[in-house]
Amino acid sequence: MRDKFRCDCPISSALDILGDKWTLVLVKQMLLEDKRTFKDFLESEEAIASNILSSRLKMLEEFKIIRKEKLPDNKKTNLYRLSEKGLGLAPVIIELALWSGEHVREFHPGIEMDSRLTHRSKKAFVQQLVENYKAKWEKLQT
Repeated sequence: MRDKFRCDCPISSALDILGDKWTLVLVKQMLLEDKRTFKDFLESEEAIASNILSSRLKMLEEFKIIRKEKLPDNKKTNLYRLSEKGLGLAPVIIELALWSGEHVREFHPGIEMDSRLTHRSKKAFVQQLVENYKAKWEKLQT
């Protein structure tokens, strides 16, 4: 695994995993948009190519950011689920959204911010987001 990293810097190492155009988009889609299947990701507005999607999902699984699962009553469809390590990216996703809303909006006025962020602390919002995500998966498993 060590050969996958360009150096020992923690920021560079994180970017070696998360710094491409698609990886955090997939995490965001799972966390905020309830995307779970290969088809869900393919049909999203970001329009990721199937070969890139397949590659990113495998990489995320390899680094234990997501898990591939099957429902008890459907052994055919793969479901992709954020692991605890993946859920640990929730604050990063929220910070990127806030940064974009503040600094990118002048270049892309169509950016929409989640109104829930303006009514709570970031920490509380992230905690609620993670709890909601886990609750959806528990419900799905029953």
